[in-house]
Parts: sequence; C-alpha cells; structure tokens
Amino acid sequence: MDWTFWVVAVAAALCVGMGKGGMPMVGMLSVPILSLKLPAVTAAGLLLPIYIVSDAFGLWAYRKAFDARVIVIMSAAMTLGVGLGWAAASLVPEQVVTLFVGIIGLVFAGNTLLRRRVMAEPRPARLVPGLFWGTIAGFTSFVSHAGGPPYQVYVQPLGLPKAVFAGTSTIAFAYVNAIKLVPYWFLGQLSPASLHVAVWLAVPASLAVFAGVRLVRVLPERLFFQLVTWALMVISLRLIWEGLSPS
Repeated sequence: MDWTFWVVAVAAALCVGMGKGGMPMVGMLSVPILSLKLPAVTAAGLLLPIYIVSDAFGLWAYRKAFDARVIVIMSAAMTLGVGLGWAAASLVPEQVVTLFVGIIGLVFAGNTLLRRRVMAEPRPARLVPGLFWGTIAGFTSFVSHAGGPPYQVYVQPLGLPKAVFAGTSTIAFAYVNAIKLVPYWFLGQLSPASLHVAVWLAVPASLAVFAGVRLVRVLPERLFFQLVTWALMVISLRLIWEGLSPS
C-alpha cells in the first residue's frame, strides 16, 4: 500500500467519524472516497470495523439525545433490510442498488430545497412508513453503507431537534453496523489484513467523532439541516453517476 492509499483511507476514516459525530451524510462520503483506491465491495468491508469503533464514541456522545420510538421502528425494519441484503448479496448488482439509492436521495433533497425551507410541519413517526423506509435503509446500508438517503426520507420530516436527529441517526446506524458483522464475515468482506488496516484508521475516525459533535452543537439549526440536505443532494448525484457508469 503506497502513501496515496493512506491519504485516501484517512480521509474516508475522518468522514466516518464525522458521520458518527452527528453528521450522517458526511459519513456516506467514506465508501466513494475509499473506492478511489479499492473496489467498492472491498472498501465497504474495510470500513465496517471503523464504523463500529466510531459508533462507540458516538453512542456515548448522544446517549441522552434520541427519539426512542424512531429507533425502535427503524431498528426492526433495518434488521429485515440487512437480512434481505444478505440473501440477495449474489443476486442484485451493486450498481443497481447504488443507482436506486441515488435517485431516492436526489428526489427527496430536491423536493426539500424547492420548498425553500428545511422542514415543513413536523410529521408523527408513523409505523408503516418507518418500516418501509427502514427496510430499504437496512438493505442499502448492507450493500454499500448507503442507508442514509432512505433513512433521511423518513426521519427528516419528523421535525426532530438537531441534537435528537443526530443522536437518533447515530444510534440507529450503530445498531445496523453491529448486525452487519456476521454476514460480512461469512461473505468474505472481512479479513485479518483488512482488520489490521482498520485498527490504524480507527484512530483518526474516533477523533473526528468529537469534531462532528462540536459542529452539530455550534451550527444554527436551520443551517444544520440545509447542509444536511445539500450534502444529501451531492452524494445522491455521485451515487447516480456511479450507478450509471460502466462496470
């Protein structure tokens, strides 16, 4: 591994940490960044242990700021989504899932921005929509750590305060990352070599968690959700590009 790999890998790890610090859309940049040096599937497997280590710091930071109902609904649905992702791992091309996630995120972000306000009147956390979007989020998170767009389609319109939004996102994805360990291992996406690299990358990722927490605290609430929405749009465009590019 040359020095350029480590530059790209550290950048991806910093994105993971920032995401676990309460800015989940920043975390979604990690796999596309690391994919500059590794195949996407390999990149996803390498980053999973880093996500889990960062999750521990994120869980501590947001241990008092979360919406329990949303977490219960999304955790149940994401479990199903991960199971479907494992079952379909060899059947559904990664590019198809990538394109699908990108389209969902782009439509949602565009609709939010065209309304010229970050949040409409808050909606209640309804069970059926939560199960639907949570299942999709679990599936896409399993395939490429790209559960953010479908998750956000359900959670952002709920009108949660920014700290609760960040904490709920951190806890929900900490859970889904933990349950992905077993299928990732059996599918060969984890190895002693990748775990060795992950140990080193966990250090900058863990430090970045606290930077993310700090940003969430100091950013005005309206600006915070505007940045989240614009980040979702940029990432979604990137995913659409990847999904349409020749393999």
